[in-house]
Amino acid sequence: MTLIHRETNGVYIIAATPFAEDGALDTASIERLTAFYLSKGVNGMTVLGVMGEAPKLTPEESRLAAKTFISASSVPVIVGVSGAGLANMTEFTKYVMDLGAAGVMVAPPSALKHEVTVKTYYASVCAAFGPDVPVVFQDYPQLTGVNVSAPTILELTRDHPQIVMLKHEDCPGLPKLSAVREGSGTAETPRISILCGNGGLYLPQEMARGADGAMTGFAFPEMLVGVVSAALAGNHDAADDLFDAYLPVIKHEQQPGIGLALRKHTLRKRGAIASATLRAPGPRLSPADIAELARLLARLDVRLGALGMAAE
Repeated sequence: MTLIHRETNGVYIIAATPFAEDGALDTASIERLTAFYLSKGVNGMTVLGVMGEAPKLTPEESRLAAKTFISASSVPVIVGVSGAGLANMTEFTKYVMDLGAAGVMVAPPSALKHEVTVKTYYASVCAAFGPDVPVVFQDYPQLTGVNVSAPTILELTRDHPQIVMLKHEDCPGLPKLSAVREGSGTAETPRISILCGNGGLYLPQEMARGADGAMTGFAFPEMLVGVVSAALAGNHDAADDLFDAYLPVIKHEQQPGIGLALRKHTLRKRGAIASATLRAPGPRLSPADIAELARLLARLDVRLGALGMAAE
């Protein structure tokens, strides 16, 4: 079992959760989707996150989905375990770690309105999970409503050795990313791995600021892999060029409300999943939505051709 750690880098794709047309969990498509992600060169996967529709799953389905993803994957798998009750979170964490998960991701509950309570909460989480479970701190204030400063993040990773990674998706968040990077890896504070979300919208800039990679979803994971690889090698111009080719599609896929529906539609067209269904309640694409996406994907093929890259 490979565990995440403070030097972890690369692309940990946020996996969609496939459902059949009737809304049932589609384990065959989980295996198919995992194979698709692996074929695109991802370094790891993060499952049961926000874009994985985790809140719509029953506890039994969450276990089955996690088990199927982990069993099908040859790269490390992080499992989102955020929830309302610490006992349930701890039980689920033990279950997925016993299956071979690489770590777990925890976001602060929306009830935590002060940083003192955030610190107390994560102290309880780390104590309950035990010292051998690597934890990803998910910083997503646009969703949780919990604003956590860079000094508090540094204090958390300093006080709790198992908090080894920051999933950074504050927005605007580049100054915070810089502050965390500059404040960790010092004599006082151990280094913390930083993987970035926000749909990849700011990935080249985040990499230039010292991020270690991406932890986000996109229907073209090979773009994320290419941008991160180029940036880690110091070739930021190549990272920018590749990113720019995909930017209209990234931007379109990040629309509030229908973004995940667009991503699943593209994943289905690429053969990664059998159905683009979102579990209710969830939007369905209109004919106009589908036509817009088709035009963007056709134009993407042209841009990739201009770069000498074969469209898939």
